[in-house]
Amino acid sequence: MAGHSQFKNIMHRKGAQDQKRAKIFAKHAREIYVAAKSGLPDPAANARLRTAIIAARAVNTPKENIERAIKKAEGGGDENYEAVRYEGYGPGGTAVIVEALTDNRNRTASDVRSAFSKHGGNLGETGSVGFMFVRTGVIEYAVKVADADTMFEVALEAGASDVASDKDGHEVTCAPDDFAAVRDALSEKFGDPLEARLDWKPTTTTELDETAAATMMKLIEALEDNDDVQSVSSNFEVSDEVMAKLSA
Repeated sequence: MAGHSQFKNIMHRKGAQDQKRAKIFAKHAREIYVAAKSGLPDPAANARLRTAIIAARAVNTPKENIERAIKKAEGGGDENYEAVRYEGYGPGGTAVIVEALTDNRNRTASDVRSAFSKHGGNLGETGSVGFMFVRTGVIEYAVKVADADTMFEVALEAGASDVASDKDGHEVTCAPDDFAAVRDALSEKFGDPLEARLDWKPTTTTELDETAAATMMKLIEALEDNDDVQSVSSNFEVSDEVMAKLSA
């Protein structure tokens, strides 16, 4: 299995009891605030805001948190965040991309660099690993919403480039420029997705043994625990045997 989404499922299972829900909600609220402030505060007229709200709902962010973030943006909140991307290498030479929203670039860069160095990696220059990834729109649905053929037909007609369906659900991928149209078409047919995001998909992967994979998990957890970090993507790959041991 390859990619961060598979590993993320392990981390959620292992840490379900002590998940810092308030921090997760705060990150989504920050994205909603930035999205609403950068465009119209109406999700019907702001594609980025629609995406942020869908992502927040997927992790059960309270409705009042979402509304508060939008109202704060409408009122001209004085918090100014900028999007920053960091690239580096993790355990075993894996490539890692970190996306953040920060009001202090120096603080965030220092924290991200520290996380890499503490977990067998190092922060690189912008562009050092980006060429190993392709920017892709990703929309995920539970397996119960439709059979594989129906999902494939609806998604392709909406403009998606591919659909992968298995026992865990459906993953629809598309070009970034088609993301909003595909997401909205699927939402109209099947309701809100479990996740809808622009992601970094690796074009090549690096396989990790159990030790390196465990360290990679710690690196991802450390990065995601940072208040400024919004997403982490990597090109690691682990065998089913290693995956089973990590899931135990």
